Amino acid sequence: MHELGICEGLVDLIERRAAGRRVTGARVRVGARHAVTEKAFGQAFAIASEGTAAAGAAVDVVITPASVDCRACGRWSETLDPVAACAYCGATDVEVSGGDELVLESLRFAEPGWRTAAPGEAPVPGEGEHRVSRHPR
Repeated sequence: MHELGICEGLVDLIERRAAGRRVTGARVRVGARHAVTEKAFGQAFAIASEGTAAAGAAVDVVITPASVDCRACGRWSETLDPVAACAYCGATDVEVSGGDELVLESLRFAEPGWRTAAPGEAPVPGEGEHRVSRHPR
């Protein structure tokens, strides 16, 4: 499962960005040429983040396509398949670009003063803290 290696590096980056704050969620853009699946990536992230500021955080994975320029028919297409072929004529004589990115797009942090909850438990305010009411806009 190569997703684990990717997630280990990602968690290191998240830890540096978190600067001691608890992370509750992350959004990651991953190119199709990395050949990851959302399910495997989520499982790998859970393993890699154990014992870190990102433990228990939700990870949103956005898989981005690669661009395919066909030398045979001259058409352009996009693909989520890591092994690219022309979507129109099926030729494999193609030039592939993009689809190799790995970008940490955003992080969500716990409210200040909230303690880490046990797995499956909602976060709870720390001593002397109160829940902040959030109203839809």
